[in-house]
Amino acid sequence: MTTATRTEELKALAERASAELADATAEEAIRWAVERFGDDLIVASNMQDAVLIDLVTKIKSDVDVLFLETGYHFAETIGTRDAVTTVYPDVRIVNAYPEQSVAEQDAEYGPRLHERDPNQCCFLRKVVPLRRTLAGYSCWITGVRRVDAPTRANTPIVTWDERNGLVKVNPIAAWTDEEFDGYLHEHGILQNPLVAEGYPSIGCAPCTAKVAPGADPRSGRWAGKAKTECGLHA
Repeated sequence: MTTATRTEELKALAERASAELADATAEEAIRWAVERFGDDLIVASNMQDAVLIDLVTKIKSDVDVLFLETGYHFAETIGTRDAVTTVYPDVRIVNAYPEQSVAEQDAEYGPRLHERDPNQCCFLRKVVPLRRTLAGYSCWITGVRRVDAPTRANTPIVTWDERNGLVKVNPIAAWTDEEFDGYLHEHGILQNPLVAEGYPSIGCAPCTAKVAPGADPRSGRWAGKAKTECGLHA
């Protein structure tokens, strides 16, 4: 089978599933993905919490988990990533690294690119490594939710990811904050300690700030800049 033929088959599969699983529960969506892709899927996590990992490992314990190792993470985020392998010993962490270290990027583009051109920094340290890693899979599962941001309000449960060329499954897309928090606390899910310190949306350390009580959870991301997404999902 040629690459083009495989791509068309996956795209058609995603389009059918988008309609068939439009109202699917998280478990139904994950089970669908696992049954069709098995080891040919990967779960994305920014290590803010392990809710998605917990949901997937209930169906497939030995799953690959993608972590974008940007070189700019909080120590607490790295600690959460490492704790995942203790809580979920069958999980395989796939660290996706940029082509350049922070020092090499600074040498080529100048220091603090994230301050001068955050879009370019995200592209180099997140988008490119993501695309390169996803090239080895036919499906990825994400924790994107419609309530996260206006840009995500129409997120489907299953879709075709044209940019990266694979099926994308968003099993908790329809979850409200109450449903998410309920699952987190009811099951005692691992969570990045920064959340309790006032960081409800965690990205790279230089571009993440604490959020005032009651404010938009994502207002601490790229605060003061006309930027709301890193480019992974929008």
